[in-house]
Amino acid sequence: QVQLVESGGGLVQAGGSLRLSCAASGRTFSTYVVGWFRQAPGKEREFVATISWSGGTTYYADSVKGRFTISRDNAKNTVYLQVNSLKPEDTAVYYCAATHDSRSWYTGTAGDDYDYWGQGTQVTVSS
Repeated sequence: QVQLVESGGGLVQAGGSLRLSCAASGRTFSTYVVGWFRQAPGKEREFVATISWSGGTTYYADSVKGRFTISRDNAKNTVYLQVNSLKPEDTAVYYCAATHDSRSWYTGTAGDDYDYWGQGTQVTVSS
């Protein structure tokens, strides 16, 4: 079992930045693929970004490409999502998710690709 806890959300003005963190406990995190998803009120959950366990492969949704950066520190069992140039449409609850996969290049963009989920952190962007 892996437990995931997100943090770093908050209220920010348009154009601002935040750094979201996803801290893992329970097992060695270094061979887990991690993804970030978000869900806005009244909308379906959507993929945001993903990173392979090695950190060598990342992939982003078109809507956040160039503004968001995913990274990880396996020694700290933590994955980060740096969110810059925030827009009101980025307002959502952001969730991290993880699954074990030994392939160093593997990433996942679908919710079904993941076995473990955090409780979410709220990001609100005011205009």
